[in-house]
Amino acid sequence: MTAQLMVKSTLIDPNARDAFDQWYGEDHLPQAARAFSPSRCWRAWSDQDPTIHYAFYEFAEPSQIADMMASRTFADLVDDFSQKWDGKVIRVRDVTTRVQLIDASPS
Repeated sequence: MTAQLMVKSTLIDPNARDAFDQWYGEDHLPQAARAFSPSRCWRAWSDQDPTIHYAFYEFAEPSQIADMMASRTFADLVDDFSQKWDGKVIRVRDVTTRVQLIDASPS
């Protein structure tokens, strides 16, 4: 029962995109990957709105996300994000649990 933590970040200032992209890619995502050992993590920018950034952290079980979010390390990473981007980014988190997967294969 795969679960993902999804973090949606909306930049208040579109001119901050390059700085946010570099910081998230070089600092934040690698730190989170090392700290929590998700089965995989990835991030993406919206094609519809250039101010919206998504990050996904995938785990085998939803309980792993709950444990992660209750940890001091998670709180420290949230604090780090807030210190760097508070007032510059609107952030929303959501947890999803996969209920269906169809692997598409070429016909």
